Amino acid sequence: MKIAVVVPNWNGEEHLSECLDSLLKQTEKCRVIVADNASTDGSKDLIRKNFPEVVLVENTKNTGFAGGVNAGIKKAMELKCDAVALFNNDAVADKAWLGRLVAVMAEKTNTGIITGKLMDGDSGKFDSTGDVYTVWGLPYPRGREIKDTGQYDKPEEVFSGSGGASLYRVKMLKEIGLFDEDFFAYYEDVDISFRAQLAGWKVFYEPRALAYHLIGATSSKIKGFTTYQTMKNLQLVWYKNMPRKFIFRTGWRFFVANTMFMIRALTRGHGWAAAKGDLVGSWLIVKKYGVRKDIQKNKKVTDEYIWTVLDHDLPPNAKSLRSIRSRWWKITGKKHK
Repeated sequence: MKIAVVVPNWNGEEHLSECLDSLLKQTEKCRVIVADNASTDGSKDLIRKNFPEVVLVENTKNTGFAGGVNAGIKKAMELKCDAVALFNNDAVADKAWLGRLVAVMAEKTNTGIITGKLMDGDSGKFDSTGDVYTVWGLPYPRGREIKDTGQYDKPEEVFSGSGGASLYRVKMLKEIGLFDEDFFAYYEDVDISFRAQLAGWKVFYEPRALAYHLIGATSSKIKGFTTYQTMKNLQLVWYKNMPRKFIFRTGWRFFVANTMFMIRALTRGHGWAAAKGDLVGSWLIVKKYGVRKDIQKNKKVTDEYIWTVLDHDLPPNAKSLRSIRSRWWKITGKKHK
């Protein structure tokens, strides 16, 4: 199996050397590709000088995570790779990380995405052990900000793999398409995993594939960036992928959650970023009408299957929404499933 690892980069010189060193020392042979999003720091010079074996793909503008990795994936496809791993430029991989992902992919031929145990490199807590998607239209990374006490040591199917450190089968990508560049950053990995699930591909978690991530090292450089992208992209994931049968059952929940996010953004001084994200996301929904039709028309699993792989609770950190839900249950005297 021929493998490439794609590292998207935008002004990531500070962490890039450690990242690339860890990938070049993998026990699994691979080509390392850096997809640079028009960096203005010394990233490109660093790669040319210190890492001549790394393939450098230079984008002429910042196309975000989605556009960056797509450029790298296309290069990997030109190199006839069978699978492409994505890896954050502010992360470091255990030397056996890639080999353990590849071993699972070789064994499980109906699995399109393999993800591993991604730890927060600063705190020793989980960053992600695969992502969950809820019936509220809210995805979240399993275990984030929780100490590792062995609770996620079981290899198992999950809903989504983290784009920060996962392996993608090229055959699957050719079938369902690459990352949606309208996302730019955030939740594009959940979107592609949802599309994979609808197309009949499995997503699998391998806990022995370890990597360590400095969370938010890139996105924290831009004020309001996370708020804007979250408000824009959450509605895109839901609209593009949710089967029609469940649009109402999940839609009213998503409306409540989206309203709460807007209120929270206003109280934190991010009102404009949230409003802009919501408006742009609404416009993109109109743009994606044909895309949604194609995704739903080509799905190979039943709606009932999708309902079983969704999480039927709120994210653990959604305290305000949990409080509102509890009050609603008290008023109505019943729980909504």
